[in-house]
Amino acid sequence: MNLKELKTYFISSIAHLYASEEVLSFFYLLAEKQLGLSKIAIALQPEKEISEAAKLAFNKAIYRLGNFEPIQYITGDTEFFGLTLMVDKSVLIPRPETEELVDWIVDENQNKEATILDIGTGSGCIAISLAKYLPKAKVYSLDISAEALLVAKQNAALNKVDVTFVNADVLNENAWELTFKDVKFNTIVSNPPYVRIVEKKLMKPNVINHEPAIALFVKDEDSLLFYRKIAQLSKLYLRPEGTLYFEINEYLSREMKEMLIFEGFKDIKIRKDIFKKDRMIKCINNEKTN
Repeated sequence: MNLKELKTYFISSIAHLYASEEVLSFFYLLAEKQLGLSKIAIALQPEKEISEAAKLAFNKAIYRLGNFEPIQYITGDTEFFGLTLMVDKSVLIPRPETEELVDWIVDENQNKEATILDIGTGSGCIAISLAKYLPKAKVYSLDISAEALLVAKQNAALNKVDVTFVNADVLNENAWELTFKDVKFNTIVSNPPYVRIVEKKLMKPNVINHEPAIALFVKDEDSLLFYRKIAQLSKLYLRPEGTLYFEINEYLSREMKEMLIFEGFKDIKIRKDIFKKDRMIKCINNEKTN
């Protein structure tokens, strides 16, 4: 089998499941990963023969894509904010809107010697990006999942940044007291679980069936559970005038603003993503001493 035949076979195998542009993007990602060939190289060498090992790898990928497994889990990595990050089923795949949140924080903290905490770090995408692009910052990263933290630590090493990783439950105040009793933060950021169970029907099977539910879903009856707890703890662990950033559920921006006002934060700003959806919020700690 040559490259041209492999491409035709791959496309025909999953064309009924995905849009044509998506199928092509999958093929080129896998070709670069498995064959070390760019899109241009493939176009220039259509008759290049493919090894049996490469054919087997593509067949395995076709099977996994047939089960709607995300291509990032199949290749084992993804791009985020100019960095390469390893991903597996223990972590969410970083989204473009999270890049926008990181960009907001980086833009407002250039050349500052800030102490930053990322809560619910997953792959480490937020913490590692902040450590990379804010070299004067001291970055901490917290997650309840030990498996996720293993991935995040590998990503920190891969991108040559120093991040302090903490395995703890954000809902457990005692864990915070033990871990951060002597630390005050200039900035706290979080992209916590915010998808309500009622919203599951709006999601694609590649997300529902493969990405970790613990990082995605929250009960309908208390959809701001994590935000509220983080806000309450942030009043204790943020410095006076410190900044709290969240990625938010696009349908709950009004409720988020009301909750932050109730918890005593000021200067609340909501920012839309590139699709004009309310996806980020920033506020300032109004505590004078803490």
